[in-house]
Amino acid sequence: MENKLENSRRDFIKKASIGVGALSLGAMGFSAKSYARIIGANDRVQVGIVGFSSRFKSSLLPSFMNHAKELNFEFVAVSDIWNRRRDEAEAFVKEKTGQTIRKFRNNDELYASKDLDAVVISTADFQHALMGVEAVRNGKDAYVEKPMAETLEDAKAILKAVNETGKIVQIGSQRRSAPNYIAANEYIRSGKFGDITMVEMCWNVNQPGRWRVPLVKEIRQEDTDWNRFLMNRPKVAWDPRKYLEFRLFWPYSSGIPGQWMSHQIDTVHWFTGLDHPRSVSANGGIYMWKDGRTNADTMTAVFDYGPQKDMSKGFQVVFSSRFHNSAGETKELYYSNGGMINLDTNKITPEGGLSARMAAEMNMKPNLLEPATLANAAKMETGANTGGDQMTSLHMRNWMECVRSRKTPNASVVAGYNHSVANIMTRTALETGKRVTFNDAKQQVVIG
Repeated sequence: MENKLENSRRDFIKKASIGVGALSLGAMGFSAKSYARIIGANDRVQVGIVGFSSRFKSSLLPSFMNHAKELNFEFVAVSDIWNRRRDEAEAFVKEKTGQTIRKFRNNDELYASKDLDAVVISTADFQHALMGVEAVRNGKDAYVEKPMAETLEDAKAILKAVNETGKIVQIGSQRRSAPNYIAANEYIRSGKFGDITMVEMCWNVNQPGRWRVPLVKEIRQEDTDWNRFLMNRPKVAWDPRKYLEFRLFWPYSSGIPGQWMSHQIDTVHWFTGLDHPRSVSANGGIYMWKDGRTNADTMTAVFDYGPQKDMSKGFQVVFSSRFHNSAGETKELYYSNGGMINLDTNKITPEGGLSARMAAEMNMKPNLLEPATLANAAKMETGANTGGDQMTSLHMRNWMECVRSRKTPNASVVAGYNHSVANIMTRTALETGKRVTFNDAKQQVVIG
């Protein structure tokens, strides 16, 4: 997979006229600038918080603290445009670590400060890529929450910036650091599973996706910086719902694709080495929560995956999600002609494989997998809002280790670029009602 991803990145860089000087070293895990910044084992890595979010509070900080003492990392600063969040971050970090951090009103002030090596970015979905660009252009390594980008323009910007600077960037696709998913990847790539013929994924919850209703009434425009919040999005009048409940509104989030699907579609790319779907069709709508939102509360997307130059090979992926009935919850099922891998139970089974009876009727040999459990596959929570979960803890550790070693982390910017392409194709298909493809040469979404 690494070779394919590097080749894909090289091809894209050439097509987009982005310099490849850093990339040649990047294939070995280093760039000239990155290599020069290797941090000594005794040097403390000082980290800034960009966006004091509920995700940061519930999971990223606990995951960071699991390894901070051993790896000699510490939080030293917070940047948040809302004064309330800055004060909350100061108090929370003090409570959990005993340390007092510096507070900054925005990222310009943060990066103008001294003695900062890296940042953890957990802001609104549409801000991730551009804030990642800010970080690496200011010489900082970064842990960037998913989705990496909600537009191709932003995805290309962070890919270019990371390649040119050689900074260490981990995208928050934490499945890539989880033992059960690592084992599934190894099993599929070993050839024992056979060709993937179908993937079924769902992520169902029963809630409106509105967690910040009281805050919407409490936040005041004069206590934050609405213009900075909007970044490169159209300048519109102050709207506290869009500020706090951004996942319900485009162009601040794609909603379900960015929030849920980006995790699951990333595993398809990882397990197969494919960069993006060949095509996507999608349908959905706002069927339950008619509260002024613009993003769907229910959707289904159907993907065609396979080699671009050989349409006779491939498989289908079906992803569905709903916000109004949680039956089915979170599932990831990979099928071959011999059986399936269930990444909820971590079981490999012959279920659905070509049985002896059916094979005999067609004068064929049966094809059934041997029942097994994925190696080293401890049960891991795959749902959302899991607190300081094992996956995120392992993923944060991988980033911290890579900051020291300068090796490419498990969820590289290339992986983030690829899941962003799939998300953008899906949102476009959902919005237009048309089948969407992707032009590799031009790195453009094609409608119809």
